[in-house]
Amino acid sequence: MEDIKIRRPYIRKKFCRFCADKSLVIDYKRPDILRQFTTERGKIMPRRITGTCAKHQRKLANQIKIARIMALMPFTTAVIK
Repeated sequence: MEDIKIRRPYIRKKFCRFCADKSLVIDYKRPDILRQFTTERGKIMPRRITGTCAKHQRKLANQIKIARIMALMPFTTAVIK
């Protein structure tokens, strides 16, 4: 049998958007930015999916929770059965 090399698809390395762009600030008053880091069901996305660093992920989760309490973001979505 011949040696067949299996090529894996190229996976782009994830990077922290907040470390790359210092002008992008994590703030509870900006739900448009925070919404990009939540699922359509309202759950906070994990680091391994979003690519944010540990420091910014902690701050992001904290600010999302504050935005939910201030009613700027929903806790969950209404699911109609």
